[in-house]
Amino acid sequence: METRAVILSGPKNLRLDVIGLQAPGEDDIVVDVTHSGISTGTEKLFWDGRMPPFPGMGYPLVPGYEAAGEVVEAGRATNLVPGDRVFVPGANCYDDARGLFGGSSARLVTQASRATRIDSHLQAEGALLALAATARHSMAGLDKAMPELVVGHGVLGRLLARLAIAAGAPAPMVWEIDPDRQAGAMGYEVIHPDDDPRSDYRVIYDASGAPDVLNTLIGRIAKGGEVVLAGFYADDISFAFPPAFMKEARFRVAAEWTPDDLVATRQLVEAGALSLDNLITHTAPASDAETAYPQAFDDPACLKMILDWRGSA
Repeated sequence: METRAVILSGPKNLRLDVIGLQAPGEDDIVVDVTHSGISTGTEKLFWDGRMPPFPGMGYPLVPGYEAAGEVVEAGRATNLVPGDRVFVPGANCYDDARGLFGGSSARLVTQASRATRIDSHLQAEGALLALAATARHSMAGLDKAMPELVVGHGVLGRLLARLAIAAGAPAPMVWEIDPDRQAGAMGYEVIHPDDDPRSDYRVIYDASGAPDVLNTLIGRIAKGGEVVLAGFYADDISFAFPPAFMKEARFRVAAEWTPDDLVATRQLVEAGALSLDNLITHTAPASDAETAYPQAFDDPACLKMILDWRGSA
């Protein structure tokens, strides 16, 4: 079995090509992907060659961990059937390429336990489930407080603000320095940080991924306040100790989502409590992947780029 997939052979060396697929087992499903998302966090670091080393890393690889599609084959030990629409957070099923992420492919094979059944009306938006679950994971659970300030009005920042409102918390303030990204708020306010006089935020969530933002945020928290690092940071993060000492600042790192987060997020979306609307700004056919990837990373107007795989098998 073969498929067309995005193959990243090295930094900024990307092509769409045919690649072999491993045979499915009784615990596996075969999925025809309709849409996959391009991550401007981790995938950009692979694109730039700046991804810090961790297990499973290396080239060539099939990128992508945001895929939505239809089950076309299901093993006898699975609880899915052909025709089910699912979200898949990537796959490791390729011959001669690493599947560290593995979602940017017209067809993939994965364990059914990794897939999440989603409503059939979720087309391109279905690929956003992992990012929404990441936002949910950062704020759900014991001893986690809702954000009073969110830094960055990209897709993750928007989801954090929407989830806070969906949880019944007061609408957070959102900072954004790019004028093109200040629009699109849904029930909250977006301003430039220079226009915000507050310096008593109890909880700040940073979704910017900027490693030099901590000193600014420490200056804006109340005594004993918390800064949550919700983005992904390729460079070392540092901060001046005296201001943090005087504020008795607390820091928390938000890790990736869990399967429970995916299920809970899907339920919020299907119940209408969390909207995934107006987050996708660009869609390109998978055949244009070579131009879509750099645009996703370099175009400030591109909040989220989705590849459309329909007709690309």
